Amino acid sequence: MAGREKRVLGDLFGLTNFGVNLTRLAPDSVSALRHAHTRQDEFIYVLQGYPTLHTDEGRTRLSPGMCAGFKAGTGNGHCLRNDTQEDVVYLEIGDRTAGDEATYPDDDLKASLADGKWEFTRKDGTPYS
Repeated sequence: MAGREKRVLGDLFGLTNFGVNLTRLAPDSVSALRHAHTRQDEFIYVLQGYPTLHTDEGRTRLSPGMCAGFKAGTGNGHCLRNDTQEDVVYLEIGDRTAGDEATYPDDDLKASLADGKWEFTRKDGTPYS
């Protein structure tokens, strides 16, 4: 995720039920691979710039003051892209429900949250070597 800078704010205050990140995307960068969570809800609020939200429904250009939410368990993959020549800054908020998994519709990748750490495998469960 070259060009993405996250400032983990929630951890500074000892928050354990949800996380808060202040994220900056440089020009031509992406927030993450397009993904969907099985148990964790996510929410973003755009502070600066014009990111493009990519979901199963297509692409939507966002602007400062706009927000988007991603309900757990829907399978609707999402990510933000900065296709502009100025930085994008947004707040990212998500819960920390145990047993979460993430699926990646565009990639042969699956993530499972175990003991507070993400483990990544291929979709069939085999490890990357």
